[in-house]
Amino acid sequence: MWINAKMLRFLKNKLFALSVLIILMYAHVCAAAVTIRDMRVGNQTDGARVVFDMDKKVNYRAFLLKDPYRVVVDLEDSQINKLYTKVANQVVAGARIGKLERNDKRVVMDLSRPALIKKAFLMEPQGGKPWRLVIDLAITNDGQFKKNIGQAHVVANNKEFAPQEQKKSWWQSSEKETEATTQSGKKVGRKRIIVLDPGHGGKDPGAIGAYAKTYEKNITLAMGKELQKVLRNKGYTVYLTRDNDIFIPLRQRIKIAQNYKADLFMSLHADSAQNHNATGLSVYTLSDTASDAEAAALAERENKSDIIGGVDLGGNSKEVNDILISLSQTDTRNKSSKYATYLVNEMARTVKIVKNTHRFAGFAVLKAPDIPSVLLEMGYLSNRTEESNLRQSSYRQKLAQAAARAIDRYFNDPEIALND
Repeated sequence: MWINAKMLRFLKNKLFALSVLIILMYAHVCAAAVTIRDMRVGNQTDGARVVFDMDKKVNYRAFLLKDPYRVVVDLEDSQINKLYTKVANQVVAGARIGKLERNDKRVVMDLSRPALIKKAFLMEPQGGKPWRLVIDLAITNDGQFKKNIGQAHVVANNKEFAPQEQKKSWWQSSEKETEATTQSGKKVGRKRIIVLDPGHGGKDPGAIGAYAKTYEKNITLAMGKELQKVLRNKGYTVYLTRDNDIFIPLRQRIKIAQNYKADLFMSLHADSAQNHNATGLSVYTLSDTASDAEAAALAERENKSDIIGGVDLGGNSKEVNDILISLSQTDTRNKSSKYATYLVNEMARTVKIVKNTHRFAGFAVLKAPDIPSVLLEMGYLSNRTEESNLRQSSYRQKLAQAAARAIDRYFNDPEIALND
């Protein structure tokens, strides 16, 4: 078909106008999304305050989930630039994000104890501050928490974004426990829950390296995060008692594991000794009688960590301590020993271990009567070589892979599967 110059100009103009229209429409769609610039968490007398900073008003809904305790916040048509991960708080233990339908986002906050959504509200920009979504959480008990789960207790600022009655399980659709498969290919009936406890933290540095002055609290946290990643890739549900540099009393670490209904609890530490030639990894489980003098001394040092936070575990009478220890059921101790055996075997194939690797002592952090618990001493910071090794991510990865193999073997053990 022949096109003259006038028609060509007409087509070019139409094409240009259409291009501009498409660009404007795209810009409008992009501009419509709310940008969540930051998230902050602070302590309050009776709980915590969570604040989202954003560039404009957002529609939100917030609700509770159990097993473990969680607060979920859904944000309509939004993008999140920064998620709060450094949790120095008495209620919120961690946070993560997920994507829902369209461009909606979901923020899941793991709680270290039960808490209710006391109130939620938006604050308009003022004094140079942006739009803010504020959610106040109030500490409660387990019974009240369970009464406030679900659709009937959703807090939302827009009826259109709130759930409709006919949507039966919108709030739990992405949170269901599903069958998990370990690397060996064997199915476990549900996702196993593992709580990792990076020792020390905050005002309690733990052992300090004799050469590079490495803080034990930093090594244990780095190891916890690396092991968490390895285990999650294998299909386990994994939580940390702390994911930044904060102090958590020993009793609260146990409580965190119980709140998450952990199937296995593993406390991570790095040792120190006056003899700088001492080297090797060791594994501890709970006993009312220490396996040797070194184990007894180590347990005493670790248990005194709570004195720093104002809680002296050594203040109990002998009778009370005997009762606490006896509460640790025989079945739980047997399971702890079984995992310790697998852990020792796998570590022996990977790194240097001490003689009599599986040791026993009265560690306060291992006294959960209902959760198999193990304490891993990854090596000696007082030794130049081991301090250097523990500072290296590649070395910690070796430890993490060995620990993960041991966990696979533990959960695939017929006795463990049979007793679950």
